[in-house]
Amino acid sequence: MTQYSSQLAGCGEYSATVRAHKEIYTMKRLSSLALIGLIVSFSSSAVEPIQPIAAYQPTDPAKAELGKQLFFDPRLSKSGFISCNSCHNLSMGGSDNMPTSIGHNWTLGPINAPTVLNSSLNVAQFWDGRAKDLQEQAGGPIANPGEMGFSHQLAVEVLETIPGYKQTFKEVFKTEQIGIDQVTEAIAAFEETLVTPNSPFDKYLQGDKDAISADAQAGYALFTSVGCTACHNGQAVGGNSFQKMGLVKPYKTTSKAAGRSAVTGKEIDRFNFKVPTLRNVELTYPYFHDGAVWNLEEAVGVMAELQLGKQLQEQEIAQIVSFLKSLTGDQPNFTLPQLPPSTANTPHPNQS
Repeated sequence: MTQYSSQLAGCGEYSATVRAHKEIYTMKRLSSLALIGLIVSFSSSAVEPIQPIAAYQPTDPAKAELGKQLFFDPRLSKSGFISCNSCHNLSMGGSDNMPTSIGHNWTLGPINAPTVLNSSLNVAQFWDGRAKDLQEQAGGPIANPGEMGFSHQLAVEVLETIPGYKQTFKEVFKTEQIGIDQVTEAIAAFEETLVTPNSPFDKYLQGDKDAISADAQAGYALFTSVGCTACHNGQAVGGNSFQKMGLVKPYKTTSKAAGRSAVTGKEIDRFNFKVPTLRNVELTYPYFHDGAVWNLEEAVGVMAELQLGKQLQEQEIAQIVSFLKSLTGDQPNFTLPQLPPSTANTPHPNQS
């Protein structure tokens, strides 16, 4: 379930003004990151920038179970072939391990599919943050012609013809009618369960100093001291802010994704993307919004150079990667849902 450099053309006073604003903005961002890095460096012994993930506490198991069925059901797509799990495969770290996802009629998506794991901890959904929460996000791919290729109305009509779904929706939502808001609410309820606690690093934070290797401990110290925790912090080790890709040096890419500016309409937000979570990062390759880097070591080196202006040594990169791999937690472990059967009235898949 997924989404998106062109340069601003201009001349004369307008171009000069834009350049000036960009320079001021970059200096402010660099100053802010430097300050945050210093604060983190001096205070890390007292306050950890990263917190352990707590195990999910069920609030409405029946709704989450319905959402699990819908998450795995390809009948919510026009072709009857693509489900939420197609791009957010729960056997592959909640992603599809593709540079960009493949949607309806083999349409190549414009952006890398973010992991669905721990997505409830994000400040917003999608790389550009255009969905405020999981429920709003869940409705996007269903009606996107390049993803699941359907419409909300047609998806609901399919579900209305399946007695098993009719009964479950009635039990969960206390209504005879199925609506798209109920569909997305249920999917979001399931996605909220997809947290990954008990990583070796979580155990380390909770007092087990033998839970991670000496290299991983050295990597965490480096990760903190060079300034990575300015953006990658909190329970999800990211996901809670938007930052410019290519803060110190421009990021070169063929991707047309504009980032946050596609939502806000502000040029200053161009190439600002939601900072991805680093939880389970060894499972969610390839990396970056364009899926251009397959190797975690390379990704660490690129980010240090582009975002922090630092050239890390090979050993330093290896130690940081060792730390990052310690962020892999318990993966979703459940019985696959039994989907209720279609009937003679259920519309057939349309693969055109």
